[in-house]
Amino acid sequence: MEQVVIKRKNIDLPVEILQKLSLMAVANGKSLKAYIENILINKANNISIEVSENPSPSNDEWFKNSANLEELERGIGMVKEGKTKYYSVKQLKDLLEE
Repeated sequence: MEQVVIKRKNIDLPVEILQKLSLMAVANGKSLKAYIENILINKANNISIEVSENPSPSNDEWFKNSANLEELERGIGMVKEGKTKYYSVKQLKDLLEE
């Protein structure tokens, strides 16, 4: 049997919401804590999470091209190594006008 790891997390809820949840908990024969935990666990278990390897929210085709990804990784590496220079928009405009 798989051991479930429990993590404690404090949450803040409006008083009116806590009152409503308390009534629902009593009606279901549960403590407020158990009732809220049950709601959240059931909700989370019914959520389908899909992870896409494409980092674009719009699933941009650009990210499916391996050459583009290699260039992106190369650029990230250059930034991490301090081999890049940042320009303001004004500096770029000035450079382009020369």
